[in-house]
This record gives sequence, C-alpha cells and structure tokens, in this order.
Amino acid sequence: MAVTSAGILLHRALPDGEVVVLVAHMGGPFWARRHEGAWSIPKGEFDPARETAIDAARREFREELGVDAPPGPYAELGTFAYASGKRVTVFAADGSAFAASDPVFVFGEFEMEWPPRSGRRQSFPEVDRAEWVGLAEARSLLVAGQRPALDRLVGMLGVGGS
Repeated sequence: MAVTSAGILLHRALPDGEVVVLVAHMGGPFWARRHEGAWSIPKGEFDPARETAIDAARREFREELGVDAPPGPYAELGTFAYASGKRVTVFAADGSAFAASDPVFVFGEFEMEWPPRSGRRQSFPEVDRAEWVGLAEARSLLVAGQRPALDRLVGMLGVGGS
C-alpha cells in the first residue's frame, strides 16, 4: 500500500507583484549539508481511513512548524506521486495574513539511530528552517516530487515563475 501524505503550500504576493511560497528545509543529518532539492512543502503522512487529507495537512503543518496554518480557504492542487510510490495531496492557501516566521516557528522532532549502526538514538528537527521564496527559487529548492504541485499553483494563480 502506498504511503500517503498531505501538505499545505502557502503563497502570497509581495508589493511588487512577485509571488512567494513558504517552504521548509528538511531536518536531520541526511539533509544538513544539502540545499537544492532539500526543501519541502510542510506535510506529513496520514491514514485516509482515519483522517481527511485537509485535516492531515493542517495537523502536519502544526506539527512541523509549531504554529497553526491560516484558516483558509484552501484549494486542492491535486495528489502527486513520487518516484518511490509515495503520494502527497497538496492544498494551497493565501498566506498574506500569515505572520509567523523564524524564530517564531517551533519545529517538530523525530528520533533515529545516528550514526548508522551505532545503537545510539538521537532527536532531530523534522525541518530546521522555513522561508518565503520566489517561485523560481522554490522550483530548485523543492524535492523533485513536489515540483508538479508548484506548477499547478502557478497555473491556478495565472502567474509566471516556473
């Protein structure tokens, strides 16, 4: 059975008309020294039999960033499949009124064995920073499986940038 995730892609227009989106750099030792292709839409796994995708997306936003997602409304951009088979449903919302940013964010944590095969378990942040970036920059920063969601957002907004 494929792993399912859901996330929220916030966007807002700057005074000069540029559209920016909120993306998060993935935490943990694997991503620590990576930049391009190491960022994500705030998202996480859920069980569709127990929770709707939008409820999961809002919960995961809170768990990853430590703040509530804006009230919406939300537009479903679609469900996108990664090469691994994982499927992520992405919702977009206008983040113009969303005031939270670093250092207000309180990132959720996960635990893993580190270093590998050491028997020691360590905690790491799920994401280690979140930033508003332009659409072109977001394209290079996001993991490949999430770039189609960015394309869908660009189409929905009727703007250039991808």
